[in-house]
Amino acid sequence: MPISGHHFIAGTPSTEGHQTFTSVNPRTKTPGDVQFFNATPSEIDRAVSAAVEAFKITRNYSASRLAEFLERVAAEIEALGDEWLNTADMETGLGLTRLTGERARTTGQLRAFANLLREGSYVEAIIDTATADRPDIRRMLFPIGPVAVFAASNFPFAFSVAGGDTASAFAAGCPVIVKAHPGHPATSELAALAINRAIVACGFPAGFFSLLQGDTIEVGQTLIQHPLLEAVGFTGSLRAGRAIFDTAAARPKPIPVYAEMGSINPVVLLPGAILARMEAIAEGLVTSVTLGTGQFCTNPGLVLVIDNPETQLFIELVESKMESRAPGVLLNASIERGLVKAVAETTRHAAVQTLTGATATQAEGYCYPNTVLITHAQDFRADPTLQNEHFGPVTMFVICENETDLLETIPTLHGNLTATIHAEESEMGAARDVFDLLREKAGRLILNGFPTGVAVVHSMQHGGPYPATTAPATTSVGMTAIKRFLRPVAFQNLPDTLLPEALKNDNPLNIWRVVDNQQSNAPIVKS
Repeated sequence: MPISGHHFIAGTPSTEGHQTFTSVNPRTKTPGDVQFFNATPSEIDRAVSAAVEAFKITRNYSASRLAEFLERVAAEIEALGDEWLNTADMETGLGLTRLTGERARTTGQLRAFANLLREGSYVEAIIDTATADRPDIRRMLFPIGPVAVFAASNFPFAFSVAGGDTASAFAAGCPVIVKAHPGHPATSELAALAINRAIVACGFPAGFFSLLQGDTIEVGQTLIQHPLLEAVGFTGSLRAGRAIFDTAAARPKPIPVYAEMGSINPVVLLPGAILARMEAIAEGLVTSVTLGTGQFCTNPGLVLVIDNPETQLFIELVESKMESRAPGVLLNASIERGLVKAVAETTRHAAVQTLTGATATQAEGYCYPNTVLITHAQDFRADPTLQNEHFGPVTMFVICENETDLLETIPTLHGNLTATIHAEESEMGAARDVFDLLREKAGRLILNGFPTGVAVVHSMQHGGPYPATTAPATTSVGMTAIKRFLRPVAFQNLPDTLLPEALKNDNPLNIWRVVDNQQSNAPIVKS
């Protein structure tokens, strides 16, 4: 289907502005043919205002109706067929194999949220019935209101227009205004058309979804500052995420920002693991560092090791494997510039040595060499800037003199999404000590694996202490991501006729609730 370059505000195409931009093929640096428009303040206001009107209706939609909508969105996305895949490949250079898998993840998480809604206990109904000493109090979660979602560059499906933030907000019953990423605007438009078809098919108010395009900071800032917006979901760089967070906090009415930002995802390799599995660990590490050209938020950008002859051989093996792999394509010019700058700032440090890479290539497309850096623990501890993220195929070894040096270094780490340890069975005592420290630094701890790749399941925690996220108590992946866009409301001494179904005595939804401190799905029988 032809790409228009329009915004879609409550399902209606719009192009009021005059500033335009195009996508760029990252393999050839060739601009696309379609001009996309930067959203104007008027268009942003219409999108948020339409979401407010839609919320007046959808705030009372049943979980089953929301579930049917999510499933229809998944079906409409699949109906886009190869056109969506080919368009995304042209705009991102990620390849059809990767994108096919990402499409399945995107539709799968929409359907997983639908299943969550039908099960029903996500509302966290808690009931304390009246006694002689207390009133009757009943509490559950409700949708927070219109949500702005900022799409990510590196996941044009799974963290974009119909991605996890949008899916979890929809599941909560919240209207969504998506600020599309300028790196893949045509891909975003196709996803918006699929969502709009689902809205029509399911009889939802048109303002339940809007798509805004733009490649300027002003578009995003204007959206965040809209007084009727209630929350923001974001995946991207620390710089952009912090700017969004600060803008939201400076509003007369501050709103929550659920931003996933920078993470270097430390990997700790204990000596016994290196000795026993040197080849396998080196291969796994290099594969993880270069996966998707290193453009994963879970890319292992830091490797902590204890100095000994085997460790030196291991580093040489990693260096060789990194050099032997052809560098992949970066997503866009901004990422290429940012990576060149970040690595240059790190390598200017006198204590950092370049083992391989760290020199910009002359490739036809956006590219950067697979790079290995090295420093020592005492220098790493002394300079927090050595923890700055290198968003690309780059990793840095930190050489610790001994286990004590390692244990002194871990507490200086910044917040991360993940932290990993490789250890043999005989090293589990040391691993326990390391995990005990890493628990304060990351949202997901991994043993004898690598951090790239996340499972979209109930137990997944994709979040961590700042600067990994602005909200470490939440996750942006998995079913509990819905809680970001819900808020608790307690009802005191209300009769059954005025209570939501989830809190009524006879439990018509048959959901699990906490009733007088006990898990139960049985009706409440008043004596």
